[in-house]
Amino acid sequence: MAVNSLPLVGIPCDVNQIGLHTFHCVGEKYINAVVHGAGVCPVLIPAHGPGQDLKEMDQQSMIHSLLANLKGLFLAGSPSNVHPEFYSKNNSLTPDQHDLQRDITTLALINGAIKQKMPVLAVCRGMQEVNVALGGTLHQCVHDVTGLNDHRENKQLNRAGQYADSHRVKLFKGGILQQLSHKKSIMVNSLHGQGIDQLASLLDAEALAPDGLIEAFSYTDKSQFLLGVQWHPEWQFEQNELSLALFKAFGQAVKEYARSV
Repeated sequence: MAVNSLPLVGIPCDVNQIGLHTFHCVGEKYINAVVHGAGVCPVLIPAHGPGQDLKEMDQQSMIHSLLANLKGLFLAGSPSNVHPEFYSKNNSLTPDQHDLQRDITTLALINGAIKQKMPVLAVCRGMQEVNVALGGTLHQCVHDVTGLNDHRENKQLNRAGQYADSHRVKLFKGGILQQLSHKKSIMVNSLHGQGIDQLASLLDAEALAPDGLIEAFSYTDKSQFLLGVQWHPEWQFEQNELSLALFKAFGQAVKEYARSV
């Protein structure tokens, strides 16, 4: 009996130090949402930038090989921040919270995926990476910007408490999220220190926090599925109507793309 194969969706890894060694890894909750929410097959992508044990690679060839086989790109959240060298002349305000290997990998993958009109779904750090890849900028520390709120999680809470709803966001009329939710606003969790400053010109805002911070965006060319959200829809996605719809929409876009190439 023939077995239908699932399209491959790439998930770039973080590089984390565990003991004396560096490991390339992705949070399990993201993998779970991609498999069971989007209904596709995840492929974890090592961060190709030179590191402790990894020599410099032919980045262009690596990205070309990956995009030739992938049918979608999912960019997960991470405790690390996008390094300001990619979007600003300012020094880093969080020098101990960067992952240059991931930055080098994701920024190249994003631009390649967009050129191929490959579906992209980006969460938290991933959303920030998309904005930077397309020429936008970030607030390094949202909580230090006059007029903006502190969007970080309370680290004194347990995991469920940190991922609980934190604030409401307004959805733009006619946007992808508004169409998926059929609502004018939704409650979201909030676990980030960086945030959107200048939105890239090729992106349209989809949602705003009460302080005016952009919480979601889509690509200006709506023929391509590209959506970024600042919150974490992967967390218990089965219990949230919009989160489930979001991953299903991404999965559908991936499958349609796979049939077209």
